[in-house]
Amino acid sequence: MNILFFGPNGSGKGTQGAILKGKYNIPHIESGAIFRENIKGGTELGAKAKEYIDKGDLVPDEITIPMILDRLKQDDCKKGWLLDGFPRNKVQAEKLDESLKGAGINLDIVVEMLLDREIAKNRIMGRRLCENDNNHPNNIFIDAIKPDGDKCRVCGGELSSRADDQDEDAINKRHSIYYDAETGTLAASYYFKHLAQESDQIKYLTLDGKPGVEDVTAELVSKL
Repeated sequence: MNILFFGPNGSGKGTQGAILKGKYNIPHIESGAIFRENIKGGTELGAKAKEYIDKGDLVPDEITIPMILDRLKQDDCKKGWLLDGFPRNKVQAEKLDESLKGAGINLDIVVEMLLDREIAKNRIMGRRLCENDNNHPNNIFIDAIKPDGDKCRVCGGELSSRADDQDEDAINKRHSIYYDAETGTLAASYYFKHLAQESDQIKYLTLDGKPGVEDVTAELVSKL
């Protein structure tokens, strides 16, 4: 089961990816981690990517996509994989589709998490990190996981917020890219939606991101 996952920052996409990884024993592959692994491992592609990253430039698709393909060909992906964080725009979607087909790698399922932009922003700005375990869920804007004042709802530890979670301009910039249905990330998602409508080889699923984690997981698993 090869899965491509789309969802705005703040939708819980990473959480659901981690749950699927454990449930189906498939790797949850994030594009950022691929860059770090290649650079740390001293690969030729990693060295080329580092040149762009060090200059503050975006890594070209001609480097990024071969990295992704190399990762998908590794042994732990033989039973399936979940790719998260790429493609980010329609052009990348087209290139990834072409490259997957050229490599003989099937894409089985595309998941789009649906979440209102304002709700997504509030979720990001409401996240609080526990000093004892950052994975303890605390969010001042979500009733189900609202902390007890300034204490972690799980263990009572002190809470803090990440500086970038409070940068509204940065959040808006990331979301402007994601919610762009003409050329941005949603356009990439819709590219695969169109392919699914034309062929029964790809299954396109939409997932309501508003409910709690367990409810979203239940809906996702029921649709897979």
